[in-house]
Amino acid sequence: MALNITEIKNNLFKRKNSGDIANSAQKSELKKSLRLFDLVVFGVGAIFGSGIFTIVGVAAAGANGNPGAGPALVLSMIIAVIACILSALCYCEFATMIPSAGSAYIYAYATMGEFIAWIVGWLLILEYIIGTIAVSIAWSGYLMQLLKGFEAILPAWVTNPPVWIISDFYTLSQKGSEAISQVPHLFGTIPFSINLPAILIVLTVAFFITRGTKQSSIITAIMVGIKIVIALLFIFTGIFYVNPQNWTPFAPNGIEGIFSGAFIIFFAYIGFDSIATVSEECKSPKKDLPLGIILSLCVCTLIYVLIAVVLTGIMPLDKIDLNAPVAYALRYIGQTKIAGLISFGALAAMTSVMLVMTIAGTRILYAMSRDNFLPPVFKTLSKRSNTPNILTWFIAGIIIVGIITTNLSVAADLCNLGTFASFVIVCSAIIILRKLQPDTPRPFKVPFFPLVPILGILICSGLMLISLKNGGMSSYLFLIYMIVGVAFYFAYGYKKIRQEEKNLK
Repeated sequence: MALNITEIKNNLFKRKNSGDIANSAQKSELKKSLRLFDLVVFGVGAIFGSGIFTIVGVAAAGANGNPGAGPALVLSMIIAVIACILSALCYCEFATMIPSAGSAYIYAYATMGEFIAWIVGWLLILEYIIGTIAVSIAWSGYLMQLLKGFEAILPAWVTNPPVWIISDFYTLSQKGSEAISQVPHLFGTIPFSINLPAILIVLTVAFFITRGTKQSSIITAIMVGIKIVIALLFIFTGIFYVNPQNWTPFAPNGIEGIFSGAFIIFFAYIGFDSIATVSEECKSPKKDLPLGIILSLCVCTLIYVLIAVVLTGIMPLDKIDLNAPVAYALRYIGQTKIAGLISFGALAAMTSVMLVMTIAGTRILYAMSRDNFLPPVFKTLSKRSNTPNILTWFIAGIIIVGIITTNLSVAADLCNLGTFASFVIVCSAIIILRKLQPDTPRPFKVPFFPLVPILGILICSGLMLISLKNGGMSSYLFLIYMIVGVAFYFAYGYKKIRQEEKNLK
């Protein structure tokens, strides 16, 4: 028995050689078609999305007992981007050393071993797939807000459809028994509700992804262009209505409000790590990946700061709408038509986020399947587009199930927990790999080592602990999710990998 325990322990912490991973990536069947511009587009597409169009109001004005930052939100944004950059620098060093489709999953495999690699992959699935569920639900809400502006033109069944067609059951249950009574019931007892717009956008995104990564980057570029134009439209329209008195006091809730705002607005930056998941499809990963990640964060931060300055200057904090702050601000100053365009821009923003996050999720599962953690069917590539189409449609199916069965806030909390945990592991892994493989060539090295990864660990751990403390139901679901992941590893992945090792002998 002691021998078996020792053998299991050795297998759990068995590491992949980073050189072997890099060589495997060079021989990959995934098509190498992405340049620096494509990476920046993917990064901005993932980062600049639903967060800035929704969460910015909460970060500025405060909500649910959290004090707002007020006009000092610009400082909150700077703090948040510093937290992102600490993790991003660690991602850059790994991505240039190991340009593989697995991102943090592969990095953990090279440093901490097989079991931790599986845990990271399981967390990344949570980040990308559950995150896409949350964004798709928000997309549906913005679409209905946009359509309501055409009530005089479009038929009523389009602008004001039955509530059960555009909502999940949990959202309806929060509106009371009257709302539930309006939905059909299966077998006469089970309330049935389906968010049809969210499901349709998921299927549309999956279709474009199966056309090929390069084609997906073109669609993303179009969406990124639209939402940047819309953001600039808000900035250059609103700037003429700014009242400097609204910026006083600058920090109404002091340091507490600034850090609370940083904690909230941090979620608007989640997504930069998705660039690393397509590193295997880059033409020059060692040069372009670090630049792609850093430039994406810089572009988004500049736009975020300008939006925050104009938003807090247009109207008093107590007038900010927490659900659609940017569009409402323009209605507040009488620019109703432009507010409609802002809603359209929000749809474009969220569509690009869904596109990039779904691609990232497929690449993570593809890499895990390639390492025998998951069934081999998931690593099957389309002969026409060289993309994992079966896996793409499988993920789309999971997202649709999530749309029907979960709540927006719970999905968002679960996504954040997965993100924080994976960031902590990446920052820890970079320290470990420096000790294990000090002589391995590193085209990009984290500056001020080990201070940068240590600060990344501390900040991300702190944010994760705050989320677990205040997460409510999502904290329990996160624990259940992790238990299921460990059980699946031992029931399938561990056995399959051992079997493959015997076959190679």
